[in-house]
Amino acid sequence: MQFLRIAFVILCGYSVFSCKKKDELENGFVVFEVNPKIEKVSFYWKDTDGTILKSISRLKHKTEKNSENLKFAMNGGMFSINNIPKGLYIENFKTFNKLDTLSGKGNFYLPPNGVFYLMKNNEAQITESKAFRYHADIKYATQSGPVLLIDKKINPIFQKDSKNTNIRNGVGILKNGNIVFIMSKTEVNFYNFASVFKNIGCEKALYLDGFVSRTYCPEKKWIQEDGNFGVMIGVTEPEK
Repeated sequence: MQFLRIAFVILCGYSVFSCKKKDELENGFVVFEVNPKIEKVSFYWKDTDGTILKSISRLKHKTEKNSENLKFAMNGGMFSINNIPKGLYIENFKTFNKLDTLSGKGNFYLPPNGVFYLMKNNEAQITESKAFRYHADIKYATQSGPVLLIDKKINPIFQKDSKNTNIRNGVGILKNGNIVFIMSKTEVNFYNFASVFKNIGCEKALYLDGFVSRTYCPEKKWIQEDGNFGVMIGVTEPEK
């Protein structure tokens, strides 16, 4: 009986702790997990007439014209003047911008930066830019930086007590191959942001952008339809 009481206390304590952590996660971050093998994940930059979409509201309008319901969307990387994708951008197997292997200032060039991409079979990958290799089967790709997780480990350049805080969004990949998109609801430093991906089981993760970031996620009651972006990433389903 005493053993059962101890086990019960331990179990209850564990459950309370887990619920607390879950609440902290939901209160501080928008987290959306998707299985790219069975759900449609696409990258977007321009409309069919060549106009740069820029905002989630315009992306939503585009998907509606295609008889698709937009389940989720967020900006998918940094951009240069005139909303041109910063670094590599591939959409529907076509390369619109080449890999940037230069050095420079800003988050994009914090080492190492990386590439998030989807293959023809919808397998998701994140790799360091220096290790990226072009392949005809790459359907979508976006380059950004810095890499948040490298082989389950937090990027060693990040500091726990860093005062460099901002709204941040990024993408990670779980062991089962599912993609996890995360945006902070409040300002957070790189170390703590990377820790969120690590704690939920991601093996790799890539930072996408900062204070300009927006996320559209009705499932989590988080709806931002504005923005002024280059690349956006969306998850859609056929309209019912």
